[in-house]
Amino acid sequence: MSPDLDIIDAICNAVERDRLVQTAVELVDIPSPTRSASQVADHLAHLLRDAGFEVSREAAGWPEAPAVVARMSTGRPGRTLQFNGHLDTVHLPFVPARVAEGKLHGSGASDMKGGLAAAVEAMRVLRDLDVLPGGGLLLTAHDLHEAPWGDGSQVEGLIDGGFIGDGVLLPEYLCDRLPVVGRGLALFETSVKRAGRPVHEVLGGSDQPSVIHAGAELLRKLRLLDQQLAGKTHPLAGRESLFVGQVHSGEIFNQAPIELALAGTRRWLPGTTFGDVQAQFNEILRQISDSEHVQVEGGLQLTRDAFEIAAEDPLVTSFQTAHGRVTSKTLPLGAKPFVDDGNCFVQRGGIPAITHGPNAVGAHTVDEVVPVDELLRVARVYALTALAFCGVEQS
Repeated sequence: MSPDLDIIDAICNAVERDRLVQTAVELVDIPSPTRSASQVADHLAHLLRDAGFEVSREAAGWPEAPAVVARMSTGRPGRTLQFNGHLDTVHLPFVPARVAEGKLHGSGASDMKGGLAAAVEAMRVLRDLDVLPGGGLLLTAHDLHEAPWGDGSQVEGLIDGGFIGDGVLLPEYLCDRLPVVGRGLALFETSVKRAGRPVHEVLGGSDQPSVIHAGAELLRKLRLLDQQLAGKTHPLAGRESLFVGQVHSGEIFNQAPIELALAGTRRWLPGTTFGDVQAQFNEILRQISDSEHVQVEGGLQLTRDAFEIAAEDPLVTSFQTAHGRVTSKTLPLGAKPFVDDGNCFVQRGGIPAITHGPNAVGAHTVDEVVPVDELLRVARVYALTALAFCGVEQS
């Protein structure tokens, strides 16, 4: 049965602008570069305890900054909706919080302390009104998200420890689609090496195995692979790919170098496994090593695996209904252009995950900006999603 319109209006009206902004400002004002989020985690935990939520701290493999876990239960059967966010920010000069002309500025405002504050506000509203028909809410916040300083292991530890709901919302800055599919991502840093020392070309350099020629052959094979991958497509997520973004070798024009380095990405679709991708890549490296008489080192490092959730999943339909109530618009189903912790919740935790946050700008820069009205919108969408999602008993 659809929620009463009076309840929906009450939830939307109960979102407090000043309270939400104050929460966001307090989080942004605590510097928390990846691997150093302990102070902001402590503050969030105190804030949630003071608000009356059941709060615990879970090391999840990173005791330097235990994750924050907050719960709210109705005591009645139903689903648990999880809100998950990272508290760490990229390693750039710290910018304190500032609110001007209806916008929040500062480190992490866009990515993703503003969105996390909106999730906290959604929990407060649902607690204050006591309107959830059943089930409950779970909020998790953690460190170690941003690469290359973090490896995503703390959220993996939370998932492995059972700190998951029946579905999860993640307030990353994606708001123009409902992402039901996403490509997997692995990074590679590969080195082509030869024995010996760098040497002038006329003093024996031309007689050595050429790491540059071997690197050129490696690049050729990787390009051929990418051309083959162009045939593997998904109607929403596009194609699989292999991309080389960096190549470097040599110190001077007439010296035979001993190493060539290249780096890039490999992205794949649901139905392809990371094991498949890894074996394919490693075979190319082996071929170069054998044919060019060089050593080829390095391989693919998994960031997140590919995922897909059904358009008919209760989390998707609940979210779509909530978004329509707040905005009078239906989001198109689409693909997530980046990877985030949502991939991990689907693949590792076995629960549906939707990435949706404020329409913010400046992520991974020193000029992060998010409109306060967008934070209010996200809080309302999250609260109404919980209203629709949580009240169904699990079999």
